[in-house]
Amino acid sequence: MEKEVSKEKMVPKFVAPCLWSYDINQLDVEKDKVLIITQVLNYGDPERIKWLYSVYREEDIKEVVINPGRGLWFLGVLNFWETMLGIKIPPKKRKKALFNLHPDFTKKTRMPRPLVL
Repeated sequence: MEKEVSKEKMVPKFVAPCLWSYDINQLDVEKDKVLIITQVLNYGDPERIKWLYSVYREEDIKEVVINPGRGLWFLGVLNFWETMLGIKIPPKKRKKALFNLHPDFTKKTRMPRPLVL
């Protein structure tokens, strides 16, 4: 059963490109605030950023950036918003937040040697 979202709590259609892997008709601007803020800050243009600021308080936006989701942020975007919002993300938290297509697993995990026949 699909949940019903009232019109005033719905994400407008022009924000959909920032949320391409989600059904925006099912998103609620209050309940899905962290997801929406993260995606719009990462992928939004000035028009979508303006909408974001019209819906959320700057304190809400700062809270999402200070506590970034693991692997959800691009380095340049996180640097930009950290500077623009005048905040500092702890280095460990920052590293975990960054999107990485090529993680280096060899540092912490010993890879098994190939079987030689």
